[in-house]
Formats: sequence, structure tokens, C-alpha cells
Amino acid sequence: MSDIAPEQNPAAPRPSSHGAPMRGDLTQGPILKTLLLFSIPTLISNLLQTLNGTINSIWVGKLIGESALAATANVNIIMFLMMAAVFGFGMATTVRVGQAFGRRDIDAARVTFGSGVGFCTALSAIIGVAGWFLADKLLHLMATPEASRIEALDYLRVVFITMPFGSLSIMLSMGLRGVGDAKLPLYAMILTVAIDIAANPFLIRGIGPFPPLGITGSALSTALANFAGGALMLGWIYRRDLPLRLRGAELSYLRPRGEELRFIIAKGLPMGAQMLIVSSAGLVMVGLVNREGVATSAAYGASMQLWNYLQMPAFAIASAVSAMVAQNVGAGLHKRVSQITWRGMVLNEGVTLVLALVILFASRPLLHMFLLPGSPSVPIAEHMQPVVIWSYVLFGIMMILTGTMRAYGAVITPLVIMFLSMYPARIGFYFAAYGLIGSEALWWAYPFSAVLAVGMTVAVYLHGGWRKNAVRRGPPA
Repeated sequence: MSDIAPEQNPAAPRPSSHGAPMRGDLTQGPILKTLLLFSIPTLISNLLQTLNGTINSIWVGKLIGESALAATANVNIIMFLMMAAVFGFGMATTVRVGQAFGRRDIDAARVTFGSGVGFCTALSAIIGVAGWFLADKLLHLMATPEASRIEALDYLRVVFITMPFGSLSIMLSMGLRGVGDAKLPLYAMILTVAIDIAANPFLIRGIGPFPPLGITGSALSTALANFAGGALMLGWIYRRDLPLRLRGAELSYLRPRGEELRFIIAKGLPMGAQMLIVSSAGLVMVGLVNREGVATSAAYGASMQLWNYLQMPAFAIASAVSAMVAQNVGAGLHKRVSQITWRGMVLNEGVTLVLALVILFASRPLLHMFLLPGSPSVPIAEHMQPVVIWSYVLFGIMMILTGTMRAYGAVITPLVIMFLSMYPARIGFYFAAYGLIGSEALWWAYPFSAVLAVGMTVAVYLHGGWRKNAVRRGPPA
């Protein structure tokens, strides 16, 4: 894999050629070791976040009941749609901050970071207030069951009004990763998860000095935990005088600036849209699986629990690759980018392949964590594993290459590829093949779409003009 040489962009500064390495500098040092050390905290954070959601669901289901659990499920769908945009804007901020940090322009990194934090916090506050008043209508549009409606309304309103805490925490984490710090977001996530898990039963049941708040207590617990995680990051940033701290006149950077805001929105919306495409296609697949009956649906649900963990390394390593590439792009070290991408791909495929083999060879005991022994769903789940699981190994290649492209500011092409692989390929394959192979079309749709997605992504990565265009534009001013 070749990249555009720095000579094609002579204006790009080369920070690696002068001065001592800064803390968080990802433009120097052994690439594989740096990738590994940067990916592990992000991977652990993702695991903790998933575990937190699982445990909170257990608290709600056990302490309140099934109607409350159904209420949170309905609310979580709404909140995912809202937070997808914040994640997209956060990833765009990471890229821009990383490029500025890579060329040693700390003030530009602070301007971008301030614009991202100010914009997303203000946006989430506006959405939160509007959501408070529109919550009932949103639940009506989702056809939320009446048995869960009142609880869902209480839960949703608290989630909406406290949304800025979660947005701020996300933006702080994303900005820190842009300047090469993945450990502080991990420490904040550990604190967040610990508080959320511990506070849920106290606020739900009203243990000790706390009044019983029911499902509202669960939402407040999450908000308090997010607040604590964000406070930890902010406090540490200022105590250690980290690059992203804003003081004095720099606080005006929190007012989004035109050029920065245009970049964050223009690049962030397609990134967030990718998450929505994947999620919406997943919902369509769930509906198609449900047509096959309860046993198949349960088998698919249990398998998804395993596949969620299988794709976590790819998310973490792709995030690390994107942050490293962004800094190297800012530094004008384009030849180093191909090395980062290749090593990231090898690392990801190695880890994902090992996990895939573990799931395959230990599928029965793993599935028994979710399904009862002797359940008719177990053989169905075991049958789908060797067909579907390899698609996640293949999609890891796409995610690494997309992480590199994203760091150059190329976001539209990956969005188009994701749409084509999810809908015309995966969903289209199901409808085209169902008449021939029946329910087998559900499982073979996964590798079919994965092969097409990887093929398109590799072709674009090797032969597309996205890299030349990005280099020609040069680093952001």
C-alpha cells in the first residue's frame, strides 16, 4: 500500500524533525507498540460501557420489573439516534485536533476542541429542552406499549434534560484521543461505570438517605456518572496543564468558529450517518429473523451478544489508527501512514481471528450463557456461527482502511460503501436468495455483504483520489 510522499505537499510542516517529542506524540516511535498501547485503553472502555449497559438493564429488570425494562429499551433507541450525531461530531473533532497536534499547532488544536465542545454541548442542551416537551409524542410515534409508556416518559425526560453531561464526556474523550491520550478517557470510564452500577439500586429503591425514584433514579444515576467522568477529565486536564486546556482569552474558543464548525459538521454528519446505517440495517435484519419463529429469533439474539464482543477490537484499533494517522497527516509524514494502516490491519485481524476461533470452538458453552441447555435455539445458533462469524473478521479490514481515510477527511466514500454493503448487498441478497435457500439467506447475507464491502474499500483505498485531494488541500489552517 503506497501513500503520497511528503514532497507532494512541501508546505506541510514536519514536527518530527525538530524538538523533543511531546506527550501524546503519535508521529514517532515504534508503530505497532504505539498502536497496541493506544488501542488497549479504548478497547477496555468499550467493554466497560457494554458491561455497564448490561448490568443497568439487570438492575431495572430485577428491581422494577419487565415493563420498566421495556421502557428503557424504547428510550435507548431514541437516545442512540441522538448520540450518533454527537459521536460523529466527536470523531470529526478528533481528526482535526489530531492534525493540528501533529504539526505542533497547539493553539489550532484548542480552537477546534473548543468549537467541538461548545457546539455539541449547546446542541445537546437545545435537543434536551425540546425533547423534554416532545418526549410523549416521540414515544407515541414509536408505538410504545401503554404498559411501559408512563415509565418510558419519566425515563426519557430525565435522559433528555441531562443529555449535555453525556455529550461533554464524549467530546472530552474524543479530543483527548486526538492528542494521543487514551488513558484518561479510560480512567473516566472506570469511574463512570462504577458510579452508575453502584448508584442504580440506591436511587431506584431509595436506600439510605435517597428517596425511592424508580426508573427515574436509573436515568439520574447515568447522568451523575457521566457528570463525574467528565469532571474527572476536566480536572485532570487543568491540573496537569494538558494541551487541550483553555484559559483566559482561550475560553472564547468555546464559541464555535465558522471554519471549524463547517469542518465538524461536514465531516461529522457522514460519520454519524454510518452508525445510523449499520443500526437501521441491523433492525431490518432483526425483523427478517423474527419471521422465522421464536427459536431462530432467540438463537440470533444470543449470537449477537457474542458478535458484539467480536467486533470491539476492530472499533478500538480503527480508532487508534485514525488518531495516529491524523497526527501524521498534520505532520506531513504521509509515508508513515501506510505503515500505520498495515500494522493496524495485521493487529486487528490477528486479535479478531483468535476471538472468532474461540467463539467457534466454544460456541455451545458460550451460547448456554444465554440459552437453556436443550433449547431448540442452540443448534440453530451453532449452525449460523461458522457462516456469519467470518464476516466480522472481514469487516475489520474495512474499518481499519476507513479509519485511515477518515483521518484524511474522506468521509463520503466510506458512507456510500457502508450503505451499499448494508442495504443493496446484505438486505438485497436476502430477498434475492430466500426463494432458493430459505432462511439460510439470512446467514449467508453477512459474508456476501462483507466481501463486497472489503472489495470496494480496498479498491478505493488503493486507487481512489481521496488521498491526493486531501494532501493537495494541505493541513487545516
